[in-house]
Amino acid sequence: MSTDDGVVAAAVDPDVGLPVISGSLLSAARKIVAECDTSAKVRLAKATAKAWYAGRLSLGNLSDRTEMPDRPGRPDKPELLPPRQMPKRTTGGVRGRVALLHSLAHIELSAVDMTWDLVGRFVRAPVPTAFFDDWVQVGLEEAKHFDLLDKRLHALGAAYGDHPAHDGLWQAAQATKDSLLARVAIVPLVLEARGLDVGPPMQASLEAAGDTASAAILAIIYRDEKRHVAFGAKWFRFLCEREKLQPEPTFHALVRQHFRGPIKPPFNDKARAEAGLTPGFYKPLSGVGLSK
Repeated sequence: MSTDDGVVAAAVDPDVGLPVISGSLLSAARKIVAECDTSAKVRLAKATAKAWYAGRLSLGNLSDRTEMPDRPGRPDKPELLPPRQMPKRTTGGVRGRVALLHSLAHIELSAVDMTWDLVGRFVRAPVPTAFFDDWVQVGLEEAKHFDLLDKRLHALGAAYGDHPAHDGLWQAAQATKDSLLARVAIVPLVLEARGLDVGPPMQASLEAAGDTASAAILAIIYRDEKRHVAFGAKWFRFLCEREKLQPEPTFHALVRQHFRGPIKPPFNDKARAEAGLTPGFYKPLSGVGLSK
């Protein structure tokens, strides 16, 4: 079956229960971002990654003028509010854990769209194929994260869409839509790096509450996010080197231009360093500064 955007989806693969995708990575990425149904979005992300690694997808014809959507497809719920109008989240008991998991699910769904938007929007960029290998892996893992959290919400008698959410993450993607260097700076090296800071305390809180199932999901997300930040650090340095730019001052300039507010401590310096994000990148932006 050929869709209207160039993605060819054959019969479902009986071994994995996913559509068999062929065509171009650009068209597949566009379809993922445009999909409104979250379950279908997850399946498409998994199927596209499988097709890419199996060699069934081309990058796309350079003359193809397919454009990525200005906004991702979303279900009717949750209601999207400005960040300042978000209600204060409950912190105690099952309701508090559900609210936390719902917030994380929305972050991961946004990450699905931001990653596949990066893949599709910059598919014509002069980068090695390995660049797309890495970001397709990120897109696959973000989809798995949302799926895990969505299923955990259902196990707790809740569902994604039960609580309002904000659109700040997609706004960050839109702010960097014209620059691959800025996108790599802001999404993995600011937004995902923040996950390395806040993930372990949230996991510990869930374990203390006896919610080991939810804590185990956060452990998976934390492990994968460290790799995502590492991909960001690697490709940011690659792009800077190619343009003969100094990575740290270039990062500082891009964050000040495209990201609102400071980079907030406390920082998980160890995890950031393991991912290749050294303090010279982020501490000058936080007001903490580097010790001399």
